[in-house]
Amino acid sequence: MKEMKSILIALALVVAAVFLCGCVGQNEPAPTVTAPEISGIVTVFHAGSLTVPFEELAAAFEAKYPGTTVQLVPAGSTKLAKDISDLDKSADVFASADYTLIPGLLVPSHADWYVTFAKNRMVLCYTDDSLYVDEINADNWYTILEKSDVAWAFSDPNLDPCGYRSLMTVQLAEAHYGDDTIFDRLVGANSAITVTEENGIFTVHAKSPEPKGNIQIRPKSVELVQMLQSGGLDYAWEYQSVAVQHDLKFIVLPEAIDLSSIQYESDYATVLIETEGGMMKGLPIVYGATVPKNAENPDAGLAFVELLIGPTGQAIMDGQGQPPVVPAGGFGTVPSAIKALTA
Repeated sequence: MKEMKSILIALALVVAAVFLCGCVGQNEPAPTVTAPEISGIVTVFHAGSLTVPFEELAAAFEAKYPGTTVQLVPAGSTKLAKDISDLDKSADVFASADYTLIPGLLVPSHADWYVTFAKNRMVLCYTDDSLYVDEINADNWYTILEKSDVAWAFSDPNLDPCGYRSLMTVQLAEAHYGDDTIFDRLVGANSAITVTEENGIFTVHAKSPEPKGNIQIRPKSVELVQMLQSGGLDYAWEYQSVAVQHDLKFIVLPEAIDLSSIQYESDYATVLIETEGGMMKGLPIVYGATVPKNAENPDAGLAFVELLIGPTGQAIMDGQGQPPVVPAGGFGTVPSAIKALTA
């Protein structure tokens, strides 16, 4: 009997101890890994076509992290990549309109990972004041552009992916419309850009574009928006997102030439653009981002990328006409803090 009583007392003490531990556990937060403090200036180098969504994203980031100030630096993606790789300029985030610039120009010396986060397509933009606005359509646009009184433009293929993608679209048009002189009539006749063909692969030589005639070339594609709106141009090659964000009218082109669909990836690959930055291969338009190795505020840069590829960034990109890649693609040594958001 005494033994039974001793056992019951012992059990009571154990239950009491467990109860007390449970109470303490409810009042004290579970230990967590201390996250780095996100503060200070966050420098974001980004493609000009990301200006509108990134302004919105920057505001959301500063609201989430009150101690931060986001400095947006828009320019042609190729130029920005070279600023980092050749001039060792510091950026906490690099977001490119062509993800291949990251493995092509930054890996491994200036980056060892990147994510893909958005898509786009090429369109031909115009306004109500453009010449032949009542005639142009997806079937005859190239005949309108070759008219001597029409002013049209694209961005510099050596500085801006939209520039070399414009040339890809024009070259792809030859096979789609069954006219093998489209490129020479539109581009060759109005610039120093030439094209050669070997075994079904077309190489556009664009290192020295030297526009003339009715073509104009500017460092980045978003500069062409102002020229269109002011009447300085009739037509300009842009991404659809830029057209949507600036309320421009545009011609929706066939997927076979607008660089929007993986279904036509093999067709796109038949066009190469020779630029000062190297040979650019025709691919579907996909945006990429990374935190360069020389970032001065890498923790904040990573937090910005995390917001970009998470639900907040996805909603912003989608609302601005740039469909997000969901989940984001992750390549290289993706940091553990964002790896769960990638595939």
